[in-house]
Amino acid sequence: MSLSPQPLILGLESSCDDTAAALLRGRQVLASVVKGQNALHADFGGVVPEIAARAHAERLDHCIEEALETAQVTLAEVDAIAVTAGPGLIGGVLSGAMMAKGLSAALSVPVIAVNHLAGHALTPRLTDDLAYPYLMLLVSGGHCQFLIVRGAQEFTRLGGTIDDAPGEAFDKTARLLGLPQPGGPSVEQTALTGDERRFRFPRPLLDRPGCDLSFSGLKTALLRQRDQLVTERGGLGTQDRADLCAGFQAAVRDVLAEKTRRALTLYLAEAPPAPTLAVAGGVAANQSLRAALQAVCTEADVQFTAPPLALCTDNAAMIAYAGAELLAAGVTHDAGFSARPRWPLDQTAAPLVGSGRKGAKA
Repeated sequence: MSLSPQPLILGLESSCDDTAAALLRGRQVLASVVKGQNALHADFGGVVPEIAARAHAERLDHCIEEALETAQVTLAEVDAIAVTAGPGLIGGVLSGAMMAKGLSAALSVPVIAVNHLAGHALTPRLTDDLAYPYLMLLVSGGHCQFLIVRGAQEFTRLGGTIDDAPGEAFDKTARLLGLPQPGGPSVEQTALTGDERRFRFPRPLLDRPGCDLSFSGLKTALLRQRDQLVTERGGLGTQDRADLCAGFQAAVRDVLAEKTRRALTLYLAEAPPAPTLAVAGGVAANQSLRAALQAVCTEADVQFTAPPLALCTDNAAMIAYAGAELLAAGVTHDAGFSARPRWPLDQTAAPLVGSGRKGAKA
């Protein structure tokens, strides 16, 4: 099969609780459909993997149909299919992988197995045509890493979280304070009326060198402060919640800002021709964090870029674009590719938290 210079790529994403399909040609997103599952998981305080997997299986074909209709193209016009093959909740990843394999066989088009994290890491290439190498802070619900992005398949990890990712910490904070999920937007909104100076939470690992991060202890500190308030006052008031959220958000922001300074130092030591920090992932939508990172870049005389909010959270356009870069490099996969719950971008870096039976944590 011969591909056009700018093939039409169908992207599929189902790694967590967003079912998504997108159509992309070059850097033009012709359609991007995302169906969230917040209502399905609201009563459980977080994502239930079995419910998420079933919802993906039920919704993927509808997302594809809607994307085709929006882009005004047919399946027969699709040149290749890019799909998230990991890391993620294995049931959801399998749903997307099986759909992609079936469509690939039916249409006789290539399939490209994409690392979900690479989708996030390459998003600035889609939105801003960013030149390699750039520094990426990938900060999401399940992951937090500093990466030097050198190519579509070449990533150097400078550091990452050794326990909870920031998104996990935001979700757990929301649960502890009785706020709705997803926790990130709820905590950010509640913090708007809070005093971040009332509660001084710890800034984990700032007393140690390097770019690794930890947020588990921060969550525990908030739990203890909440319990103390409940004991002293008999419950939490509206202002208590706002101040707790503001103090927690400030701690996450300060840690990420300082660790970003350290990562920039390592990155700039390589004298990149167009030094740039990019941030992506769901937590990148947090405006307080964005402002802090922008300030760090201004201090270092480094360009700062962040994708539009719709492309920060999980979506299939980023998967389609990552697939397009791999396809241009001659990378495709056969129907035997595996769905992977874990899949580190930097294959040479030591695991942050050990590997276990499922492989190294991403």
